[in-house]
Amino acid sequence: QVQLVESGGGSVQAGGSLRLSCAASGSIFSFRAMGWYRQAPGKQRELVATITSVGNTNYADSVKGRFTISRDNAKYTVSLQMNSLKPEDTAVYYCNAHIVLQNFQDMEYWGKGTLVTVSS
Repeated sequence: QVQLVESGGGSVQAGGSLRLSCAASGSIFSFRAMGWYRQAPGKQRELVATITSVGNTNYADSVKGRFTISRDNAKYTVSLQMNSLKPEDTAVYYCNAHIVLQNFQDMEYWGKGTLVTVSS
């Protein structure tokens, strides 16, 4: 019914920047909260940043001041601007969205993930 497709991952040196984007498609009526999570090798998936339907944001302490989440409700996209990247930011990043479908069901979806590698 709904697909989330991430893009923008890659390899970068410490101190560099990357921008992740997530585009949703399908039988969408509206979006609720959207966000980015990440999972490093051998670790549990953790929250990176979330943004509500009205633009309120929440960040993990480890990324505050470096990452910025934004959304475009008209284009069904959520983005994550990542600056001053550190090797510990290396992980697979997943897009997450709470979506109201056209049949008014409230569902949660995940993207397949995009790899971010930061070298020292």
